[in-house]
Amino acid sequence: MASRPTFTTILLVRHGVTSTTGTVLPGRAPGLHLAERGVAQAETVAQRLGELSRKPVALYVSPLERARETAAPIARALHLRAVADRGLLECDFGTWTGKKLSLLHRKSDWRTVQHAPSAFRFPEGESFSEMQQRMWKTLEKLAARHRNRTFVVVSHADPIKAAVTYALGVPLDLFQRTVISTCSVSAIAFTNTSPVVLSVNNTGSLRDLSPS
Repeated sequence: MASRPTFTTILLVRHGVTSTTGTVLPGRAPGLHLAERGVAQAETVAQRLGELSRKPVALYVSPLERARETAAPIARALHLRAVADRGLLECDFGTWTGKKLSLLHRKSDWRTVQHAPSAFRFPEGESFSEMQQRMWKTLEKLAARHRNRTFVVVSHADPIKAAVTYALGVPLDLFQRTVISTCSVSAIAFTNTSPVVLSVNNTGSLRDLSPS
């Protein structure tokens, strides 16, 4: 007998802007909070998620402060409790953590990071492949927990980018071609067969978010 169809929707939200966004590789360093504009972004994305006709039933968040602070207004808007999950953490950038991007750009390894990330491991940190596998396994676990429902995940640019490109079947070496802006929403649906990408880097209305 054929299995019953499933359509589990994951809404992936990148945290809001911080004082170092675009200038520093913050990684997992503690103590980085949302900037004033990031707080406003979080309030706006919470309002947008509140407009969904299919209301999310759960909210999961990376344990880092900037993600938790982004999740707080979402939790209030959706009347949900934000649950931390370490599988949603930023990539572990090892000794590159906290370094200025202007300095990292000068490293010979930077070209590998941009054009052959599958071959790169951050010194004393994580590889892009490990980060992608960790993020995808976490989403699979959460999707199984909320079968045929919708839920929200608040995470970071690279893990979300890695998940979206994996769902699309894009090789990891091309994942840097995808942009995930602060407080954007990307949506992946888990079905009986293969994942379906519903939206990428959405910063507009979510009212019509549905498969065609």
